[in-house]
Formats: sequence, C-alpha cells, structure tokens
Amino acid sequence: MKKLIALVLSLALAASALVGCGGSDSSSGASSAAPDSSSAAAPSSSTAVEPADIRIAGLKGPTSMGMVKLMEDAENGEAANNYTFTIAGSADEVTPKLIQGEYDIAAVPANLASVLYNNTEGAVKLLAINTLGVIYIVEKGDSVQSLADLAGKTIYATGKGSTPEYAFNYILSENGLDPATDVTVEWKTEPTEVVQMLAQSESAVAMLPQPYVTVAQTQVEGLRVAVDLNQAWSDLDNGSLFLTGVLVVRSEFAEQYPEQLAAFLEEYQASTEWVNANVADAAQLVEKFDIVAAAVAEKAIPYCNITYIAGDEMKTAMDGYLKVLYDQEPKSVGGTLPGDDFYCNAG
Repeated sequence: MKKLIALVLSLALAASALVGCGGSDSSSGASSAAPDSSSAAAPSSSTAVEPADIRIAGLKGPTSMGMVKLMEDAENGEAANNYTFTIAGSADEVTPKLIQGEYDIAAVPANLASVLYNNTEGAVKLLAINTLGVIYIVEKGDSVQSLADLAGKTIYATGKGSTPEYAFNYILSENGLDPATDVTVEWKTEPTEVVQMLAQSESAVAMLPQPYVTVAQTQVEGLRVAVDLNQAWSDLDNGSLFLTGVLVVRSEFAEQYPEQLAAFLEEYQASTEWVNANVADAAQLVEKFDIVAAAVAEKAIPYCNITYIAGDEMKTAMDGYLKVLYDQEPKSVGGTLPGDDFYCNAG
C-alpha cells in the first residue's frame, strides 16, 4: 500500500513543492474549507517518490491537534512516507532529540523555532505555521467587554518571561494601556492554579490558552470568553500574525529528502483542513493519540486557530511576530532575528 501511494504524488509536487531549504517556492495559504473525511490526507501525483522514514514530534495541545488525521493515515498504512509520531508533554522533551537528530520534524512554539535556529547556527529551520493565537481573556461576570475594560484589574495568568507575557504587553500597549501601571498581572506556574483562582472569586479575570479555557469552562460555572487576543492582534493590522505553533525541520533532513518532505507538507496541510472541517471526528483522534480528551477537544478545536501557512506568507507573518518579541526581550527569539535562510520554501 505504501509503495502504491508513493506512485501517486502529484506533478504539482515536483513542479512547485520541492522544499529544500534553499528553494524559493512562494506558495502559501491558511487552512479554511476542508476536504471531506474520505479524501483528506492523500496527496495526488504521478511522480514516483521513494517513501522516507520521517520521525515527527509534537506537544500535547493545539500545535499537535492538526496532525491527527495524518497520524491516523500513517497508522493505517495510507500515508506517502513512513511516519513515526511522538507526542511529548513539553518542548524540553523534544528539542534535545531534534538537535541530536532523533527527530526530523517537530511542532514547537513559534518563538522556539527562532531560538533553535540561532542556537544551532541554522541546523533547524522553519517549515510552516500551524497554529495562530490561542490565548483568551476570560471572566465570570460581564465587566470586561474590551481591552480598555482591563484597566485597574488584576489578571491571573501563566507564561511570565515567555511569549504570553510579551504578546500581552504588546497588545495592551498598542491599545493605550501601560502594562506596568494600568493592570496588575499575578503570574501562576500552572493553568490549573489560574482555574482555581477563577473558581474562588466571582470577579476574577484571567488570561488562559486553549484548551485550558475549555477545561476551565467545565469547572467554573458562568465563565465566559471576554477578549480574543488573536483577534485583538489582528485588529492592530501591523502586517504580522499572533502565532502560537510552527513546524520545524532539521536542515540536513530537508536537504536530503526534499520530495518526501514536500509530500509530508501536502499531507499535513490536508490533515489540518480535515480537522477544522470534521471537529467531532477529529476530537476522537485527538483523544486516541493522547493529546487532549475528546470532550475537551471537540469544544476547543474551533477556538484553537489550527492552520497551515507556508511560503512567503509564512515569512511575512513570522518576521513581524518575532520582531515584536525581539523588541521586548531579544532572548525570547534566541538573541537575534533570524536570517532569510531560516525559512524553508519561501522566496
């Protein structure tokens, strides 16, 4: 079956999707309407490509949810390559093995891609954006209808010293609020601590990512989403996007297997589209592969902003996002903004 599927890789694959990181394909696009469940992840082609063994790592949460259809197809022997998937609890479990060559591709936080590129002198590069912003302001009452309503409030949150803090500060500043004086943020270590604060106080306001927002809503009666920070970032119209997760690849692997990598990206994009279009079925696979419980996933997926953006659109979005983080804390992107060779498959 695998060899048969390898014989149906598309002519478009050969013409425009060769991914070697020195290439200049400018095609890109976010996932929107998806194919039906019967045609989701199989690339179509008449160009024979020998399947490669590809080891892929992801993290529990939204950045791995988009790949579950491809995981299922791989398990059933219906994928173009021989994929081995690992879902880890934290990026700290993934990054050493990626650098050491135990993984070929990984789904990681967006800023970590830049850190890895800088720390490895270009041995890890960016393939695609797979998740936009997943952070929300939530409350139990109706006192927060906009960012301006956060003035004078205490906000419980996680992510101090990392991208949630930097992104939140940027959004507040761009909306006329001084993060140092106009709001008080109480930083907690774990999202579960934030949920506890919400349960204990009728007036508590919090900043939480999905799927923890959905988890909190099952535990805290009356909890509502007050502000979507992804939308707040988009409203700034600054030419960038609020990013959460990306796919990275070892440069050596990309150079050695450009056609197989192109086939993977085609299947991966189809998988993200299928997940967005088949939420209930996707939730079952999310639980099957031990990412998040199905009941949580089904409610959370529509708010997880799972996408697929590659090529020049990826480069523009990532450049702008990393510049925002760099201006606040250079260490958050690895000390310096990455060069053009950071971007695979972008002109």
